[in-house]
Amino acid sequence: MSDHHSDHRGDEAGRHFETLAIHAGQPADAATGAVVTPIYQVSTYKQDGVGGLRGGYEYSRSANPTRTALEANLAALEGGRRGLAFASGLAAEDCLLRTLLAPGDHVVIPNDAYGGTFRLFAKVVERWGIAWSVADTSDVQAVRDAVRPETKLIWVETPSNPLLGITDIAALAGVARQAGVRLVVDNTFASPYLQQPLALGADVVVHSTTKYMGGHSDVVGGALVTSDAALGDELAYHQNAMGAVAGPFDAWLVMRGIKTLAVRMDRHCSNAERVAEMLAGHPKVTEVLYPGLPQHPGHEVAAKQMRAFGGMVSFRVAGGEDAAVAVCNRAALFTLGESLGGVESLIEHPGRMTHASAAGSALEVPADLVRLSVGIESVDDLLTDLRQALG
Repeated sequence: MSDHHSDHRGDEAGRHFETLAIHAGQPADAATGAVVTPIYQVSTYKQDGVGGLRGGYEYSRSANPTRTALEANLAALEGGRRGLAFASGLAAEDCLLRTLLAPGDHVVIPNDAYGGTFRLFAKVVERWGIAWSVADTSDVQAVRDAVRPETKLIWVETPSNPLLGITDIAALAGVARQAGVRLVVDNTFASPYLQQPLALGADVVVHSTTKYMGGHSDVVGGALVTSDAALGDELAYHQNAMGAVAGPFDAWLVMRGIKTLAVRMDRHCSNAERVAEMLAGHPKVTEVLYPGLPQHPGHEVAAKQMRAFGGMVSFRVAGGEDAAVAVCNRAALFTLGESLGGVESLIEHPGRMTHASAAGSALEVPADLVRLSVGIESVDDLLTDLRQALG
């Protein structure tokens, strides 16, 4: 087994998250002593005799030293054995689905999932013979009832996008084990700093590293992490065979973002908490969806499985769709835009923007919903902007 395919666990044992984020998989460069992993902007590598690979590198689709460093880092942060970095979150999901599924298989997906994930199932995967059905993953019995003999995967997002639903990962891991199926958790909204699904019994963690991991709205990427060494090998085989890998500069940008993940998430969470509290008391807001609020139906589960409640807040506006769109348009400091997890605050209308692909389906989102990605600016400035946007 070549160096870059070995278990990504070693000197890191016992170190805390903040330390791993900066150091795991990233020793000083052997040749120069550079403390930051270099960008190996290279496609091919000199062999020492036929088949004599230095460090296992031959071609950068198969492996690249910059990507290897990121993959080792991702594995350490999620407490897994194997991390894999992709060109986007959806590329990671596609690789996972094509590795684990065959025509005739069935997947249980959440009734509140990222629009791109829903589109992948409904418009792409279904065409090659994969069945899927929708369940409220916050209801353990509903998931148990949705599992069929041909089910191979239970897919979970927690907190979910955009309704901030909370799923009890440990409880669903029990359902999955009982049924002999795999549990996949999209951990994008929480990041590994706030939540570690593998420790709670999940088989695979999925990330859009575009979001909190990169954290600066300047890179698109995805990741898979697993504790199952054999599954890690299978995923790596398909990653190479399908080829949607993270490029070296993209991998470097994600690593650069991860170094400050813990401190950024602390600020995202504290700002979001203040925003949610203000919105909860605002006369133009009919409902606030934030797991940190005691009235949130998933509050207790979130408190049990998360370090804090995250930087995403959704809310419903009195006056319906037109009023919600108007709030998005009036915001000034909150940038109107898709995506999330960057240092700058974003506002969007999911029904017309990120979740338009779910219109008319079981995953359709309320028309009066506004989603916020609360950034790390001064929270007083953010509250002032939201108050004026609400009129």
